[in-house]
Amino acid sequence: MCLLEDHLFQSASSVTLLGAVVFLFVLYLLSSSTQEQRKEPPGPRPLPLIGNLLQLDLSSLHTSLCYLSKKYGPVFTIHLGHKKVVVLAGYKTVKQALVNYAEEFGDREITPVFYDFSKGHGIILSNGESWKEMRRFALTNLRDFGMGKRMSEENIIQECHYLIDTIEKHEGKAFDSTQAVNYAASNVLSAIVYGDRFEYTDPVFQAMVNENNELMHLTGSAAIQVYNVFPWLGPWMKTWRLLMKIIENNREEISRLIRGLKETLNPQMLRGFIDSFLMRKKGLEDSGIMDSHYHDDNLVYSVMHLFAAGTDTTGNTIRWGLLLMAKYPHIQDEVQEELSRVTGSRQVLVEDRKNLPYTDAVIHEIQRVANVVPLSIPHITSQDVTFQGYFIKKGTPVIPLLTSVLNDETEWESPHMFNPNNFRGKDGQFVKRDAFMPFSAGRRACPGESLAKMEVFLFLTSLLKRFRFTPPPGVTEDELDLTPVEGFTLNPSPHQLCAVSRL
Repeated sequence: MCLLEDHLFQSASSVTLLGAVVFLFVLYLLSSSTQEQRKEPPGPRPLPLIGNLLQLDLSSLHTSLCYLSKKYGPVFTIHLGHKKVVVLAGYKTVKQALVNYAEEFGDREITPVFYDFSKGHGIILSNGESWKEMRRFALTNLRDFGMGKRMSEENIIQECHYLIDTIEKHEGKAFDSTQAVNYAASNVLSAIVYGDRFEYTDPVFQAMVNENNELMHLTGSAAIQVYNVFPWLGPWMKTWRLLMKIIENNREEISRLIRGLKETLNPQMLRGFIDSFLMRKKGLEDSGIMDSHYHDDNLVYSVMHLFAAGTDTTGNTIRWGLLLMAKYPHIQDEVQEELSRVTGSRQVLVEDRKNLPYTDAVIHEIQRVANVVPLSIPHITSQDVTFQGYFIKKGTPVIPLLTSVLNDETEWESPHMFNPNNFRGKDGQFVKRDAFMPFSAGRRACPGESLAKMEVFLFLTSLLKRFRFTPPPGVTEDELDLTPVEGFTLNPSPHQLCAVSRL
């Protein structure tokens, strides 16, 4: 009896073992089939804990990513610590993702430092219904208060005069344009957001603009890239502590300005974006709606985002333009000849752009070469997606590599040179190029794009009509350095120029 039981037990065990082997084999086949169907983007092999950090230059991440794209293709993976990130390179790939797959690639990745910036509130560094409502409100009210309209053109032209007056005080001697240009760019936004401009000599205004520029520089630093991978290091990092102090100072000053506007609010005469927000908030509260998206945090952080995104980028583009004109005087000559021929002695207007094809080509080429925001702000996939044959899981951070679009060798005649012919046809007329994407594209395209374009055009043409920009004494055009200062945005290296009056 015992022998029979042993035999039956062994037979049952053999069947069970065989069944387990068959099950595991089928599972392996199914797994292999799924992996084949879900092929993930290629990329360099990561190391434990640190991922690919040793293979990347964190102080110039966009350069490292462009290099890797040549090896791994337009869709590839890198590991920042334990975090898997997909990089998109080249015009066709970036456009396909941001425009054709707008929903799948449309969310924003809130990195640790971006959360520090906004706590999930505001226009740019947020997601979901709050982001949708704040973006919709911002676009509507920025238009209402002048963005892209005649009122905004008048504000910019007025600010051009203040900037020209400031530059004239140097009497043709060498000077650094950084502060004056950034003050001018910030004042255009101030007129729309607050309803008034600031004097360039206002110490509070100076501190806000200067700290905002420092914030943009520190955000792209290698130290903050490491913080985004290992956020627990933050309190021990000098760069992070400085950045948090700047953010807090900025938040407190904007809150103070908002309180002042609230105390003088006139429902019959709204002065700008903040007044409009306050009235919307009050209207909802009067209707008994107390939990809307129109709360103080969304207002403060929306204002912070507008100035962070709109001051540094526009100011840097203008400064790159002046530097490039000094470095390439023959191009400056042609621009000034066309401006004089078409507009005479009067102020250049936005409507003149269509009659200034060479000037328009030069300004577009300045924006392309300046490459002010090389990485874009990272996105994150809102759902599982198969893109160009690769499976990308929901919640995967995505970097649209804008620098690879603006320097795409398949799209530009001279991708690595300053050449206005990149935007000119055979007849000399201006030619719009689809690969001109400095403001990103799709759902997350810069909400201030039309205003920024108007500012860059009016500021540069006004300055070039009034002054000839040259290197300082003892410096040749060839010696002017075009190497950028790396940060979240790319700034011109510290330099001085002479602005000689043409009157």
